Amino acid sequence: MPRTRFQKQTSEAPAPEAVEQKDSQVRLRETASQVTPLPPASPDAEILARAQAGDHHAFAHLYSLHKRRIYSLCLRMVGNVAEAEDLTQEAFLQLHRKIATFRGDSAFSTWLHRLSINVVLMHLRKKGLPLMSLDEAMEPSYDDGPGRSFGAPDLSLTGSIDRLALERAVAALPAGYRLIFVLHDVEGFEHNEIAAMLDCSVGNSKSQLHKARLKLRDALRLSLRKGDRR
Repeated sequence: MPRTRFQKQTSEAPAPEAVEQKDSQVRLRETASQVTPLPPASPDAEILARAQAGDHHAFAHLYSLHKRRIYSLCLRMVGNVAEAEDLTQEAFLQLHRKIATFRGDSAFSTWLHRLSINVVLMHLRKKGLPLMSLDEAMEPSYDDGPGRSFGAPDLSLTGSIDRLALERAVAALPAGYRLIFVLHDVEGFEHNEIAAMLDCSVGNSKSQLHKARLKLRDALRLSLRKGDRR
């Protein structure tokens, strides 16, 4: 029996399941086009993740990236090359033991500096050197003078200053003041980062830096007077 036009159209119409599958594919493509792709992980983050998983090559790479700054910090704090080298090694030994505990609550460099600072401060305590408290009151003392802003650039410490005189003045600072000065004015950390490293407030960090700069200014003035007398 020949098929009617109606029967031919009916037999060639797509099955409901095929129509539904095609619509689903269209919706999936549209949805995918609207999704913002996740940014790829940075190489540093990948290296850190591998080091946390026990990859010794990745840890060696972290060491090569950060050893100079950690050594510089140790050297400026203790003023002795051999001690600074030992403290740098100890800091990275501590890092090797504790790297799995890093959770990304702060930048890795900030966390590493905090760990290294603890190593240095422990060393200074063992040597019996006095450490200025980071919790002292923020009110300026009589020597601070009026109208100065905590944490602002000190113009008296800029310009042409004899480098050796400045290094001697920094080395003569109490350890607490020296630490804040090195972290902020030498290493370039912000006060909020320093506060996180040292478990102190941002205000205390600014206060310590302010007082460190005042002591440096007085020490440099004294050094200049002595130079003029020669």
